[in-house]
Amino acid sequence: MRKEFREFVLKGNLVQLAVAFVMGAAFATMVKSFVDDLIMPIVGKLIGNVDFANLYVVLSGETYESAAAARAAGAAAIYYGAFINTLITFLIVAFVMFLVIRAYNRMQKKAEAAVPTTKECPRCRTQIPLGATRCPHCTSDM
Repeated sequence: MRKEFREFVLKGNLVQLAVAFVMGAAFATMVKSFVDDLIMPIVGKLIGNVDFANLYVVLSGETYESAAAARAAGAAAIYYGAFINTLITFLIVAFVMFLVIRAYNRMQKKAEAAVPTTKECPRCRTQIPLGATRCPHCTSDM
């Protein structure tokens, strides 16, 4: 049982999956920073000096200086600015994943096209299917 588990863990697919998970987490952190620190300030400036991270509605009617102050006070609030940031982050990650999968599928099609489906008859030089046991042109055995 130990040997089977070791083989399972050390298989290439599982190791590749672990590396992909770590890289995905790092990529998500990078995209979050890209959205929060670069994209949203530009969008906020274009809209009229809006800080999306500070957009919220307190359900109890109290007022707070910022969304961080409302969170620290434990106020029941809807932080829709943070949701907008998260939504944009998701859309960017989803688009990049779409591009990666699309490129992967194109490479797979090229790899499939490179696999030969025919062979040449050694006697008459006619192209025949790989699984053929007799040439249909000269009837020689393969």
